[in-house]
Amino acid sequence: MAGNKKTGGLAGVSAGSTALCTVGKEGAGLTYRGYDIYDLADNATFEEVAYLLLKGKLPNRTELDAFIAKQKTLRGLPDQLKQVLEMIPAHAHPMDVLRSGVSILGNFEPEGGFENQGHVADRLLACLPSMLLYWHRFHTEAKRIDVETDDDSVSGHILHMLHDKVPNELHQKSLDTTLILYAEHEFNASTFAGRVITGTLSDMHSAVTGAIGALRGPLHGGANEAAMKLIQKFSTPEEATEGVRAMLAAKEKIMGFGHRVYTTSDPRNSVNKKMSKVLSDEAGDRRLYVVSEAIEKVMWDEKKLFANADFFAASVYHFMGIPTYLFTPIFVCSRITGWAAHVMEQRSDNKLIRPAADYIGPGLQDFVPIDERD
Repeated sequence: MAGNKKTGGLAGVSAGSTALCTVGKEGAGLTYRGYDIYDLADNATFEEVAYLLLKGKLPNRTELDAFIAKQKTLRGLPDQLKQVLEMIPAHAHPMDVLRSGVSILGNFEPEGGFENQGHVADRLLACLPSMLLYWHRFHTEAKRIDVETDDDSVSGHILHMLHDKVPNELHQKSLDTTLILYAEHEFNASTFAGRVITGTLSDMHSAVTGAIGALRGPLHGGANEAAMKLIQKFSTPEEATEGVRAMLAAKEKIMGFGHRVYTTSDPRNSVNKKMSKVLSDEAGDRRLYVVSEAIEKVMWDEKKLFANADFFAASVYHFMGIPTYLFTPIFVCSRITGWAAHVMEQRSDNKLIRPAADYIGPGLQDFVPIDERD
């Protein structure tokens, strides 16, 4: 692993090489294996992007059809895992549910040799939404849902299990697009956590479990939930403007703004913002959208902070009837593609990731017997 620049939180430090993604690279922006995120969001499906990340290239029609068909066969859950999901308390955070679900699945279906890594990646992509929605519906409605839907897409599968019906085309496409935007983002905190675990030659389930734990934190994936709670506090743009200015004056943290890598804008935000407007118009309720716009303007005018991918994604998910506490777990259902791809990439040229630390403690001290201590 390369890089010896000292900085807080490792910002700006190069910790390795990847062929999967560029983030904020001049002249490239956000790309997956060389494909611009805007091209993928406009023209590809999430399944094509998942194939690209996991298999190394965009699929042809035959390959995509086979990939989708395999995904449908892998959505089911072992009965023992369903029992565990039913035992997890209703008040648990669903990120904890997925963290536990992946760990338990690793016991029932161990990876074995690394030659099985492709299948494990496909399996996790297929069944993470099943875990999430089975637990959610059981604890909110006391209902054991069928998680083996016939939907051709992950987005359709999620919305179908959530609402007990095939989603309309706009909602399915909108969720599909957000899954594309969230699929991969280079050496972010959760991905790096997964690569550190992988570097010890541990199994993929362990690496993904660790990555979920990292994504759970509000400074990483949890920002969209916090953004939704902020947006819902205000009834009008004027109220939002006044309220956020007061929060800034009180030095309160506003979630969903700024980024550790991007300096002027998050390329994913413009896509989510457009979708939020379209979905708000469809719902006949523009309050959340105009309030979001007002908050975005205040943050830029006052702090020169831009909205990141999480901010408008919050209202996009809300307009599709997705409960706020499921926002970050749905992020997981997308990012599993990037995580698994990074696990496989790390294994292809593995080195144990063990950085040094700058010691700031006391100098060498003499040991004093306990009876002689003050």
